[in-house]
Amino acid sequence: MDIKVRLLSGGARLPARAHPDDAGADLHAVECVIIPPGERRDVGTGLALSIPCGYAGLVMPRSGLSFRNGIMIVNSPGLIDAGYRGEVRVCLYNSGSEDFVVEPGDRIAQLVIQVVATPAFQEAASLDPTPRGARGFGSTGS
Repeated sequence: MDIKVRLLSGGARLPARAHPDDAGADLHAVECVIIPPGERRDVGTGLALSIPCGYAGLVMPRSGLSFRNGIMIVNSPGLIDAGYRGEVRVCLYNSGSEDFVVEPGDRIAQLVIQVVATPAFQEAASLDPTPRGARGFGSTGS
């Protein structure tokens, strides 16, 4: 499968995998953004994607940025629906103690293309019972 990518600015780069068997393809910034500690900023990638119907793009954090700098993606994973044709922007959060500077060309996230099911939803008066039932957060132990 190929995904058409529109480069929206001169510094935009196609998503690229570091290794052929990587699930995620790196997304690069096209602008300089300063993220103060405890704050979030959206960062442009300069890309618009044509994701086919039946698929979605998941924008995931880069482990190195998270571990070394405390940079996270606010709505991780970010979801790119098949019908969206606007710029892919990444909402980064700085959980560190110093300003974090994003420079054009920096790898800021990774993109995973995933098959998605789109079932119809039907209202029901009851649901099939399971051993877990309605027990929620923390119900499987600490």
